[in-house]
Amino acid sequence: MKIFCERLIEQRKINKMTQRQVAEALKIKQPSYIRYEKGDAQPSLESLVALANLFDVSVDYLLGRVEY
Repeated sequence: MKIFCERLIEQRKINKMTQRQVAEALKIKQPSYIRYEKGDAQPSLESLVALANLFDVSVDYLLGRVEY
């Protein structure tokens, strides 16, 4: 889970997005997204795919299964 959190933060910063902007893109509340970055919650499969699409990376990359 640690690598997922790190990659979420990394991709959000690369894409110059705020936590609020990512949450809005996912149609979730900002505190929910913040919990993803902190590792306190895991996104649903639907949100995981939406994150990958938003950042234009694979789900496997976000989960640490492959390098970019």
